[in-house]
Amino acid sequence: MCKCMNDYIEHPLIKKNTVEKRLYQLNLAGEALKKPSLVVLPTGLGKTIVALMVMVARLEKYGGRILLLSPTKPLVEQHSLFLRNVLEIEESSILTFTGSLSPAKRAELWNQGQIIISTPQVIENDLIARRIDLGDVSHITFDEAHRAVGNYAYSFISEKYFQSCENPHILAITASPGSSSEKVNQVCESLRIESVIVKTEQDSDVVPYIHKKDIEWVHVNLPDELKKIKELLERIMDDRFKKLAEAGYPVSNPRKTSKTEILGMQKRLQSQLRGYPDPQVYTGLSLIAEIMKVNHAIEVAETQGIESLTRYIQRLENEAGSKGGSKASRRLGEDLYMRQVVHRLKGLDLEHPKLNYVKNIVQDQLQKNPESRVIVFTNYRDTADMVTCMLSEVEGISPVRFVGQSSKYKDKGLTQKQQVEIIEKFKSGDFNVLVATSVAEEGLDIPATDLVLFYEPVPSEIRSIQRKGRTGRKHRGRVVVLVTRGTRDEAYYWSSVNKEKKMQSNMKHLTGLMNGNTQQSAVETNPSLSAYDNGNNNNKTIESNTADKTGQCNLCEFDKECDQIRVIADQREGRSTVLRSLDRLNTALEIKTLEVGDYLVSDRCAIERKDATDFVSSLIDRTLFEQISNLARVYSRPVLIIEGEGLFTSHKINPNAIHGTIASISMDFGVSVFYTRDPEDSASLIHLLAKREQTDMKRDVNMHGKKSSRSLSQQQEYIISAIPDIGPKAARNLLLHFTTVENVIQASKEELMKVQLIGPKTAQRIREILESDYKA
Repeated sequence: MCKCMNDYIEHPLIKKNTVEKRLYQLNLAGEALKKPSLVVLPTGLGKTIVALMVMVARLEKYGGRILLLSPTKPLVEQHSLFLRNVLEIEESSILTFTGSLSPAKRAELWNQGQIIISTPQVIENDLIARRIDLGDVSHITFDEAHRAVGNYAYSFISEKYFQSCENPHILAITASPGSSSEKVNQVCESLRIESVIVKTEQDSDVVPYIHKKDIEWVHVNLPDELKKIKELLERIMDDRFKKLAEAGYPVSNPRKTSKTEILGMQKRLQSQLRGYPDPQVYTGLSLIAEIMKVNHAIEVAETQGIESLTRYIQRLENEAGSKGGSKASRRLGEDLYMRQVVHRLKGLDLEHPKLNYVKNIVQDQLQKNPESRVIVFTNYRDTADMVTCMLSEVEGISPVRFVGQSSKYKDKGLTQKQQVEIIEKFKSGDFNVLVATSVAEEGLDIPATDLVLFYEPVPSEIRSIQRKGRTGRKHRGRVVVLVTRGTRDEAYYWSSVNKEKKMQSNMKHLTGLMNGNTQQSAVETNPSLSAYDNGNNNNKTIESNTADKTGQCNLCEFDKECDQIRVIADQREGRSTVLRSLDRLNTALEIKTLEVGDYLVSDRCAIERKDATDFVSSLIDRTLFEQISNLARVYSRPVLIIEGEGLFTSHKINPNAIHGTIASISMDFGVSVFYTRDPEDSASLIHLLAKREQTDMKRDVNMHGKKSSRSLSQQQEYIISAIPDIGPKAARNLLLHFTTVENVIQASKEELMKVQLIGPKTAQRIREILESDYKA
């Protein structure tokens, strides 16, 4: 393998002897400097180096500031450290923006920064609040550009950039843009891409830097006992599909119905509830909820094992036993076949054969090379726990569980700080095996590994490529994928293989469009690269049909009064895309902390916006009427917006309860209730209300009003009712019986059971919560 390891990039803005010179990176940068480009480069071949060369070329020629966007905080910090190490720029001019930095501080630092590395959500929020402007940004790099689909912040930032900058330039980089040409086109349209530049591992100038990956597919057999459990679960599925057909929603081949098809049916039924709420639709939706749960149980049984399945069934039983649990969970808990599944699981003393394969493969790798680093990928946290526990009992193996931040029943996530600490210990060798879920696929600075082991195949070609990319970076790597015969493992295996082939074919098609076109070297045609080197261009480039950078005219451009419309929005609304849509309507937005309402459009009109799921959740947790009461008390024209579908399906609440709640909000509190399709529709309504108040009614926008304080008795009831399964009535009963909160907390299980509405399970749950150690 011939490499010029002592040949480094020379540029006035790059420190000497810090960045190795590679011809294919120079040519990629040269092509990318010509126009807004998407660069597709395999993992480990230096996409960040290409971005670096484009950044310094633009900075040297046009000045201004450079923006580098990455999806996660750890990846932002990783890029920040790299740029500080290689750039010949004052470190104080290289800034890192994440949510941990206050908006006011970001606004203050923006004008001081020359290179700003940030998460996209932060930049989106600052643009909407008009704390920053992209007019003098000479270049933006979008890292992990395959994310630029749907409502992801990349799309909005690109839109604002091309609107506000006279000489915009962007670079989008990714290793895996997706298997479909539609996905690539969507990324290109979102980011205003005009050129797609592709490098593959087969290109002659890339081959010297490629380390081979040995990929093995290991097939295992499903034990007979797990087959019997699977058969019981399939009987439940058959029964539910039969009942679904009786309800008027037949499925042609239930056993071969995919999860995507089931979700599609669920969505169609939910849309029918927009009209007359037919009881048959509720029946169908409830049955589909059961089918989804059982379908997942079958997948866990087939691909994960006994312990993972047991944990999942326990979560179902916990959901069924709680007062907020769905009818679907309760019916499954009472099902005869499900009871048989639970009984069989209790008597089993075996595990999925995958576990033994994992132990043997990892042990063999570490015995042959004790300095090895290994990553075991699994789709589920329960399996990650099980694998970590099993490997920890093997001499010479030091495993660590690596999962995301979210927490759920008996499953605590990891903070970003904990994740970073684990990665550092993995690098140093304190741990030699990382047992990880999808969180390790993208966005963290995980070192190259000698072995990557898939506990199960993944149907996504992007995830599969990212997992494989964790090995073979600095030397030859090894990938092992475990597949259970006769299960959906095999379906996922073929799905992944076919999608990867399709992606490679699409990439060849993209490059093939330029076959026969003679192009000059990118270095020769772009003076900005003369400071690096000269060389032959071996890239393949295509032109994409994207809209003109100025975009279509907004209706507000014809409305001279549009720029007068002001809306004050609560900072928590930044998590929705309503603010983005309001900005497109040329609304003057102010982002503040509102104690009452989500949006203020005049001194008398405030708006509370809830999507359908949030509306029902706030009804269940008893915060809805308090919010509505405050809204009606402070503003004479209060408005409630209920957005989206799922109002009658998200928590399986009796429709009469929802209708009664909405009637009370309207009739008792005098709050106007509006329904909208989606965030964009909500934004249009908010803008219309603001225009009516400010232009037609000539009213000002003033922020006022605070939440009303709870009385002492209300505060006491609130504390007790915060305990799961304790409703307002039960909380009052407990306080009436024990007289103080302290006495309730100190009461024994037997004493609690003397109170009306407090049964053995609820009493036991109270004691469990109060007595259990807190685990952060």
